[in-house]
Amino acid sequence: MYAREDPPALHALLGHALAALAPCPRIEAFVGASPSPLGPGALPRTRRSATHDALLQTGFTGRRSGSYLHRLLPPEPTPAKLVADVFPCDCPPGHRLIIREAAEPVAEALVSVGADRTATVYWIETLPTRRRHGLGHKLLAQALALLAEQGATEVALVVDDAPQPAPDHQAASRLFDSFGFTLVDQLWTYQHQRPRATRSAA
Repeated sequence: MYAREDPPALHALLGHALAALAPCPRIEAFVGASPSPLGPGALPRTRRSATHDALLQTGFTGRRSGSYLHRLLPPEPTPAKLVADVFPCDCPPGHRLIIREAAEPVAEALVSVGADRTATVYWIETLPTRRRHGLGHKLLAQALALLAEQGATEVALVVDDAPQPAPDHQAASRLFDSFGFTLVDQLWTYQHQRPRATRSAA
């Protein structure tokens, strides 16, 4: 949903949507989209405050689902130690980087460069048994160098919010902080739950 942050237009759109979806017991907004060069997937709460307010005013409840992070890439790629094998990926179009130990994958990242030279880190993950060994740092360093070599000038990613600030979630935040990523906005998702009709007594 997009209406140039114009409240009357937003309320008109939401009114039409809610009327068209009236039979649905639950309606979700800004849920389920993956981050991409076109946007973070969920709603950037601060930059689209009018949309946020219109959703709440029409009966949606919202919750923070993640953080949208960003950093610029240097014009000259910084050399990185090659620790991961790199494979082309079709969906989404990009590259998969995999660190192996004894031929077994232990850490993986998926990255992509858009037509506007904006890159996306779709995910980066290390096996739980191999965390806190510096693999994520090495993997992200190689991924960012690869993106810069492919002509990317900036890179964005989304960090999902954990229900509670778990140690692994905090480690991911520290990792991205160490590479100079900064917070662009909080990401929110929304749900409109219709009350169940009261059943008449038999």
